[in-house]
Amino acid sequence: MTDGKRRKGLAAASALLGGVLVLSACSSSDADTSGGGDGKTSQAEVDEAAAKKTSEAQIKITPKGGSDNASINNSAGVTVSKGTLTEVKMTASDGTEVKGEISADKTSWKPSGQLERATKYSISATAKDSEGRAAHENTSFTTVSPQNSFIGTFTPDDGKTVGVGMPVSINFDKEITDKAAVQKGITVNSSSGQEVACHWFSTQRMDCRPQDYWQEGSTVTLKLALDGVEGADGVYGVQQKSVTFKIGRNQVSYVDAKTKQMKVTQDGKTVKTIPISAGSPENKTYEGQMVISEKFKETRMDGSTVGFTDDDGKGEYDIKDVPHAMRLSTSGTFIHGNYWGKGIFGNANTSHGCVGLADAKGADDPNTPGAWFYNNSIIGDVVVVQNTGDKTIAPDNGLNGWNMDWAQWKAGSAV
Repeated sequence: MTDGKRRKGLAAASALLGGVLVLSACSSSDADTSGGGDGKTSQAEVDEAAAKKTSEAQIKITPKGGSDNASINNSAGVTVSKGTLTEVKMTASDGTEVKGEISADKTSWKPSGQLERATKYSISATAKDSEGRAAHENTSFTTVSPQNSFIGTFTPDDGKTVGVGMPVSINFDKEITDKAAVQKGITVNSSSGQEVACHWFSTQRMDCRPQDYWQEGSTVTLKLALDGVEGADGVYGVQQKSVTFKIGRNQVSYVDAKTKQMKVTQDGKTVKTIPISAGSPENKTYEGQMVISEKFKETRMDGSTVGFTDDDGKGEYDIKDVPHAMRLSTSGTFIHGNYWGKGIFGNANTSHGCVGLADAKGADDPNTPGAWFYNNSIIGDVVVVQNTGDKTIAPDNGLNGWNMDWAQWKAGSAV
């Protein structure tokens, strides 16, 4: 075949092939022509067909994607309308999966526990509509950081039984500038019906108590609804919890530094009188109502830690095994057993400010006055110290707000 004939043959083949392609691409012989007389499918029909294939289930994930200050309690959640959830997966940035549960009606999901602060989380959710068509949604967010959040460490702990003098004391890890907002998120109630008021000692400490000691046998409930509360500019609360504690028998002990005796009362009746030795004339014991805040069967007492040092800077005393010690103040006032003092109890005040009771080295003799008082005392019991000649202890030195009258106490409220 000559070159001219070859070119004509190729041209004919190309024309024939082009015709086949045109027919296979544009033929309307099998098409639904109801959309237009020209045989073309309208855009409306295309959209309608696509819609019929799309699930009606509408998934909503909170918090909003990209959030960087999300709550560790209430933010994360998934809901669906016009459908039911089939799968939800939540993971932390390190790949740890967060446990959660889909509700019985399969329309919502929540994490089972509290989230971590300053952590990025991702949530993927799948749902189906009544036709079984699947819908998917994904998002990620970051929880509030420790720098931008605050927590309150509170005492007493949940479920404890404490003495009638035990206040609710909350110490915040950040300075609170909007005290009213934070206080509104905290409630303290007693089954006794006693009015409870809160008092701010500083920007980081708030205590709550009734006018008089708690009623014995009552139950006190502390509720912290601080999640999302802005306690300072850009600093938010993260706690959401409720705790209860019980009030035990009414025990109040009266230390008289003049007679050098302690009278232990329960329900107003004297149950025991114990000889004591209070602070020396040079180191008087604070006067006032003091609450036992800690108990140690044995502990070390080093004078250098509370300002009692000699010329060389060493502690004036350093006793490594003080028996049956119970703290009465933050500054170092204790009521404790004493095995080294001989003949002083009931006769002389010789301590550096503590109240001493006769005891045995090793704290293993239950028959000593120190052991008896320790074994019959609980956190929150009141020890009233009198006739020392010293000033009344500061209300914020320990759990000793009872040394402030009711009007002054209520004046320290922010609401």
